Parts: sequence; C-alpha cells; structure tokens
Amino acid sequence: MRIIDSHFHWWPRSAFERLCKRTSYPLCERNTRNGYNYVGHEGRPSLNSWAEWFDLDKQFEHMDGLGHQVSVISSLGPFSISFSDLPPEEGRDAALNWNEEMAGAQRKYRGRFWGTAAVPLTDTKIAMEVLDHAILKLGLVGVNIPGSIGRDTRIDAERLTPFYARIEELGIPLFLHPTDAVFGDDLEGYGGALQLSLGRVIEVSVSASRLIFSGLMERHPNLKIVMSHTGGALPYQSGRMDKNGKNAKLPRPPSTYIKRMYTDTVSPHSLGMKFAIDYYGIDQVMYGSDYPCWDPATALALIEAIDLSNADREKLFYSNASRFFSVGDSVASGIRESMPADALA
Repeated sequence: MRIIDSHFHWWPRSAFERLCKRTSYPLCERNTRNGYNYVGHEGRPSLNSWAEWFDLDKQFEHMDGLGHQVSVISSLGPFSISFSDLPPEEGRDAALNWNEEMAGAQRKYRGRFWGTAAVPLTDTKIAMEVLDHAILKLGLVGVNIPGSIGRDTRIDAERLTPFYARIEELGIPLFLHPTDAVFGDDLEGYGGALQLSLGRVIEVSVSASRLIFSGLMERHPNLKIVMSHTGGALPYQSGRMDKNGKNAKLPRPPSTYIKRMYTDTVSPHSLGMKFAIDYYGIDQVMYGSDYPCWDPATALALIEAIDLSNADREKLFYSNASRFFSVGDSVASGIRESMPADALA
C-alpha cells in the first residue's frame, strides 16, 4: 500500500546544537537520550527529545519495516514556537537555517520526503520574508504555526493579517500544532501526563477557535488549515461553539469554518479517528503517525479497526495528502523538488 504520512517529525540536529550555545532563554542542553531538553522561558515545561528525532535514515528504516511504501511530510510539532522565542533577527536566522535543512532533505530523498517551513512570528515583516524564501526559493510544501507565540501575542493578532493573506495567496497548507507554552503551572506534575494528555489538545483547540472567532477564516476563505490530532476538541464541541458563536458576530456558524479545515488520524483511539472521519468527511482526513512521538504500527492497527472501503482507504492513506500538499501523484512530474536555495533578497 502507498502511504503519505502527513504528520511526521524529523528535526535537524544542527538547529539544537546552535541553541545549546546560548547563555540566556531560550535555553537548550544535551540529555542522556542523545537528544535535547529545550526550555523557551523560565517556568515553561521542558520540551524533551531523543535520538529517534534526528536520524532520518533510521526513521525511514523503521517505516520500511511496516511493509508499505511510505513517504512523509515533515512538520515541526511543538518545537515550532522556538523561532518566536528568540529575538526577531535571531529567530529569522534560525528559521532560515531550519528551512535550508528541510530543503536539503527534500532534495536528497526526492519523492519520499517533503518539508514544511519554520517561521518566526514576533515580527510580521520577517515572518513574510522567511515564508516567501521557504516556499518560493526552497520549494517547501507548507508552513508550521504554533498554537501559541509564547509571551508575545496570540496567533490571531491583527498585525499578522498580512501574513495569513500571504499564506492564502501562496495556496500552501498551514499546519497548526500544539506547544507547551501555556498552562504550565496548572498542568505540572504527574510526569507530564496531564500536559501531554489535555494541555496540548486544549491549547491547539483554543488557537484554532481564535482563527475562527476572529473572522480570519471568513476573511480568507481559501486558507488551507491542517488542524492536527483529529481536530483536537473542535469536532466534539462543534455544537457548543455554534450555540455560543453568535457572540462573535460571524456571518456563519463556527462549525462552517471547522469543517473547512483538514485533520489527521493522530489519536490513539479508533473511535476518535472514526469520529474525525465522520465529522470532517473522508476527503479531509489524512493518515498521520506522529512518529517518533507515536508508533506507526499501532496507528495503522487502530485504523484497521475502522470499517473503510478500499476507495476511502486510498484517500485516507495517500490521495488526500497528495492533493492537499500538492505532492506525489498530484504534481505533473510525480515529484515535487526543492528549488535553488537563492539568497534571501
């Protein structure tokens, strides 16, 4: 079976080694698992990684062991906030370096790996410059947005309107993923169980709701948003949002905008996956493993427990992601390559 894994993470080690040289927040240090512990600012939970995040060859070996033909779309995950944790110019340079790494992997693993862009969001002009460089010069296939921008502001800030307009104009997917930037005090303890179980889901759900209630999705009807983790809480609270959404003075019920989003199958729960498919429709749900956070074999087994036709399985595992990210069979050449990495004008 052909598979495009729409929710996959590879992190270039070089980015973390640069952060390890800093002497003030954000701080990063090597850990005993051949990964890194990253803290954006004092009081925020540490974002911890391990060896599997940094070796793309071994990640592909793991995928090959599944017995399927697996290609991947690599997204930033919770680390996407780090570029906004840094001072604006430093965040710009870090994002440019990250995006060059993604483009290099995209060239090396042609037709098997596609990268998405890091963007710092504390300065809108810089964000748009980095975005254009990543998409128009490097040929990356989407852009990552953290659920929060740390202490600076919210992702629906009015100053970011031109940035979202540019994403819409470029026609690329916006991947919205949770971070650990909020709820630190309320959800601490238990070995991180509460933060990981509910904190991230709540954070990304609130952020996605802001894109709706702010009117941003109404003003930008062609904005392509991937709401990660089977839509977070949005599908399950859709009726409640419609009931109370009139207070936001939107011309349509909030569920109208929720159902314009795409999502993935990242939920360790067959019923959760099935509800996402039922709510969004099979054409707007894409297979995702969340590897190396989660085991692809388990993800595949849980999907097997859902009664899907062969045609729907093909959409879920391949053609939806191919169409949405304009990769694989959806491009004339069959392969989306990186463009020359010209210097940022």
